[in-house]
Amino acid sequence: MIDYTALAAASMSLIGTLVGTFGGILVANKLTNYRIEQLELKVAEHNKLVERTYQLEGRMTEAEHDIRDLKGGRP
Repeated sequence: MIDYTALAAASMSLIGTLVGTFGGILVANKLTNYRIEQLELKVAEHNKLVERTYQLEGRMTEAEHDIRDLKGGRP
């Protein structure tokens, strides 16, 4: 004979476990995606800074050459 009360309790337990598990996975996935987006923004900011620094170094090299030419000397 099948005990329907125990079967119902086991079924509700299974459903609750599945909902909790998949809910946790979805929340963790959203958090991971948010953190990745934030890191991408930080990387973009860093890349802008590196690019600007590279451009400034190039301009500084040109300025040093101009100063050397104005002084009339060569290294």
